[in-house]
Amino acid sequence: MAARLSIVRAARQFTSSVIHRPSLIVPASCQRWQGATPSRLFSGTSAVASDKKYTPDHEWFTTTNGTATLGISSYAAKALGDVVYIELPEVGLEISAGDAIGAVESVKSASDILTPVGGKVVEVNTKLEEKPSTVNQDPEGEGWIAKIEVQGEAEGETMSAEEYKKFTEEQ
Repeated sequence: MAARLSIVRAARQFTSSVIHRPSLIVPASCQRWQGATPSRLFSGTSAVASDKKYTPDHEWFTTTNGTATLGISSYAAKALGDVVYIELPEVGLEISAGDAIGAVESVKSASDILTPVGGKVVEVNTKLEEKPSTVNQDPEGEGWIAKIEVQGEAEGETMSAEEYKKFTEEQ
């Protein structure tokens, strides 16, 4: 089994094998991204919503009525490549902000899923067990990982959608 890496480390490994263009990272072996613009990389039905918060580790979350929905960002999903397995947390698990609550394994690497919020896992996306590629197809929508009953505030740095887009363009 591949050593688990943070999503940031996986993204850095990914970027070491790509062609760099201003404001865009284009995989050398991926012709469909040739000429892509950052807006195309972040496009889709559930792309970057304005109420979502992002972390430097490339997770996203949104909070509604005290429950946070958590997943990995579109940027991270593209950097990881084809997702083949997702380790989900157990419902009822008590967690602290910064804890690894699961892992995403792709054809390129394995990465821990870190939570920016603490609380209790109240739901997991069991569809991902049968179809982990949902994370690649819609990482910020149908590819959500877990729902957490939040206790306290998010810890660590969080960014708005606009700040996160700028952050990823600078990497």
